[in-house]
Amino acid sequence: MGRRPSEPPPGRLPAAFLSSGGASFTGFLREHAPELLPGVPSSSPTSATDTDLSGIGTPPHATTIVAVSFDGGVVMAGDRRATLGNLIAQRDIEKVFAADDHSCVGIAGTAGLAVELVRLFQVELEHYEKIEGIVLSLDGKANRLASLVRANLGMALQGLAVVPLFAGYDHETGRGRIFSYDVTGGRYEEHAFHAIGSGSLFARGALKKMYRTHLSRDETVLACVQALYDAADDDSATGGPDLARGIFPVVAVVDASGYRRVPDNEIGAVVEAVVAARMRAPDGPSAALT
Repeated sequence: MGRRPSEPPPGRLPAAFLSSGGASFTGFLREHAPELLPGVPSSSPTSATDTDLSGIGTPPHATTIVAVSFDGGVVMAGDRRATLGNLIAQRDIEKVFAADDHSCVGIAGTAGLAVELVRLFQVELEHYEKIEGIVLSLDGKANRLASLVRANLGMALQGLAVVPLFAGYDHETGRGRIFSYDVTGGRYEEHAFHAIGSGSLFARGALKKMYRTHLSRDETVLACVQALYDAADDDSATGGPDLARGIFPVVAVVDASGYRRVPDNEIGAVVEAVVAARMRAPDGPSAALT
């Protein structure tokens, strides 16, 4: 049987892979394989009214992420719990990821779509660097992520929302910066600290009392762990540190040296100190009145 004219010769890539194009990987997928993009509905999409809110058939949701800037960088941390309605779907889910060498992204919302979006974002940044030969600016990275969130709007309207938190080191200003998003892809730069997810209200309240300018890296890590502890104390969907199972928050630091996930043994020591202090003062450290 002969080869069809539209088919490439055996062993050769299709013409789409050999032609010149833009630096956007998502743009390439949108043109040649749109079914691979997050948020593209299947042949029989499920509407929001079909979702069983009691937990059966509801996809797992990731919850609380915090980010705090310090002199020369930023710290991002996330709890490890994923919920399935009123049930705990997973106790040790990863919610904080390296976006590239000098930025990170945390996820809240529908866990499966969020992880898929993060992976596509990572490839998007790598693709841009390979095509253009330069690293995208931090503002450019934040804008690319906004376009991916906006592309998921159809799924968000069905109740499958994905809301990331993005942070990184800005080489132009020499400081850490934090960006939040809404489900429509709106991008907002936050100052000093921010939190997203079901426990974000409590985490931001804790950070509002603990944050001060000129925090050191270690003090910032401690503030993030304290904020997640407060979030877990008041929000059932946020998981607290599990000393029995050795499950601790995922904490990442991004500075001029790049992205670094803080090892579990270091975070374990911080968590144990926080838990010991909470045994004496369950509500945590207090802020001065003046």
